[in-house]
This record gives sequence, structure tokens and C-alpha cells, in this order.
Amino acid sequence: MPSAIVIKKVEGKPGQVYYPLEKITVPEPKPKENEAIITLTAAALNHRDLFIRQHLYPGTTFGVPLLADGTGIVTSTGSSASAQRWLNKRVLLNPGTGWKDDADGPEHAKGYAIMGGTKSNPVGTLQDMCALDAGELEECPDHLNDDEAAALPLTGLTAWRAFRVKSGNAVAGRNILVTGIGGGVALMVLAFAVAQGCNVYVTSGDQAKIDKAVKLGAKGGVSYKEKGWDAKLMGMLPEGRKYLDAIVDGAGGDVVKVGSKILKAGGVISIYGMTISPKMDFLMSAVLRNIEVRGSTMGSRKEFADMVQFVRETKMKPVWEGE
Repeated sequence: MPSAIVIKKVEGKPGQVYYPLEKITVPEPKPKENEAIITLTAAALNHRDLFIRQHLYPGTTFGVPLLADGTGIVTSTGSSASAQRWLNKRVLLNPGTGWKDDADGPEHAKGYAIMGGTKSNPVGTLQDMCALDAGELEECPDHLNDDEAAALPLTGLTAWRAFRVKSGNAVAGRNILVTGIGGGVALMVLAFAVAQGCNVYVTSGDQAKIDKAVKLGAKGGVSYKEKGWDAKLMGMLPEGRKYLDAIVDGAGGDVVKVGSKILKAGGVISIYGMTISPKMDFLMSAVLRNIEVRGSTMGSRKEFADMVQFVRETKMKPVWEGE
């Protein structure tokens, strides 16, 4: 019988509890007409999985296989031709459902559901095998090993939409600031922007993370702990373009206040997370300079395909902590 890893219920309040992991046996999946059975070869963690263990994620459910990121081999399929074409191929799994191709947001009435650990999308990648609709698969780029491939889907899709779709500035020569470099999504934004030919700058409270980002292609970086860091950053920008075109941010906080000083008129702040605080101020100074703040969460099935194809063409690799 196949195995899966799930969280085990113990007493505790959300944010204080840390659910233990439990290995369980699960029925061997049988494919429906348009489904593929994937034998998983690697899976990857995200911060979301930590929140599930702390009961801080909506819909946290016990007994459901964890994790949304994974890669594997299609070992059997249903009877449809669209499913059978995947047989014996190494694949990536689209980490969510309910969003096909609308550029604005999910079309499904119940919204978007990320894989693993919840009742809304109970197919997780921390198990031996899973069944998935064949339309949710992408062939894994050949240059990625299983560990690299498993680290790509959720983080890559989040970064892709935040940068390529929502920032409006995925153009060679544009100046892009990526805040909080060191996190998985921020590092993927850096990789996408560098591959696009942008001038990428970063912030962090850790100089080692800034140095690592520079090695990965950033033009420079500053510590947000340093007084007047925004002025220091402006000094790094190329002559003739002493402004930022966009900021891709996962922290929130005072990003609008600072951004309104260093962005061009009409510049964009693309926000995929708010780790500092669940709220932020939108100042009149930003209004007067036509600054736009755009929220970004995950991405559509089409954007997932676009992201994987870009990775395939550019031969880029995700940065992950297991290296």
C-alpha cells in the first residue's frame, strides 16, 4: 500500500500548536478517464507548510497528504488520449486548481485551491503516488534534476505572476527592486528578472544574503536596517535612469512610503505577501505620483505553463535550501 505524510491532531491553539507528522497508508489511486497516476520522486517545502503545522493556514485538515510542490513519473493513466500522452514522462504538477487563464484572477466560484494539507484540494505531494487530471501536468525541463524540479512549481508560479504579470516591467533594462531577498519567492523573482535582462537590486537585513544575490546576478543591494538606505540605493542606479520602474515585495510595511520616493511616476509595487504586518498605509504622496500597488497571489494554469516554458528555454534553476 502507498504511504503518505500527514499532520496528526493534538491539542493546542493556532499559532502555539505544532502538529506532529504521521506516516499513514493510503489506497492505491486508480485513474479516471482523463487522469494520470504520478509516482512522486521528490517534493519540496514552502512556508505555507509551516503555517499548516501551526494551524495558521485556512482549511488546515488532518489526514490529508501535505505539500504542494513535487515532481514524478507518470506510471499509469486513464483511457483518454490526452491522459495517455503523459505515460512514462517526468512531470511537474500544477500546484493549484480553480484558475485557468483569466489574467485578473481565478474563474472558479469557490476560488483558487492550493494542493496539500487542506480539504479544499486534498491532493498533496508528500506521498508515494497521486492521481491528478492530465490537464494539470507540465513536462519537466530536462536540465533540472528531481530536487530542483520539485522546488519550482509553487515558488516559481508565485514569482512569475508577481514579476512578469503584475509588475508590468518585465522588460530588459528596467530597474527592479526585490525586497527581502533570501526567501524562495524573492530569489525566483531575482532569477526571472535577471534572465529577462532587467537591472535588479535587492534589500535584506543580512549582508550575506545581499552578497549571494549579487553572485546570482543582482546589480547591488542595501540593508534596510541602514538609515537612508533608499538614498544609497538610488546612487547605485545607472546614469540616465535614476529611478526604479517597479518594486516586487513580500513584506508590506512601509514599502509604499519608501517606494513613492524612489519609483518613477506611475511606478508599480507588486506585492505577493505581507510578512511585516497584515495591513499597510497608502499615502497621498503615492497618489500624487500615480504609484500603483498590485496584489499578486499564485497564478493561473496558463501562467504555470508559461513559467515552465521560460525555465526550459533559459535553462535557469531554482535556488533551494537543500543545495
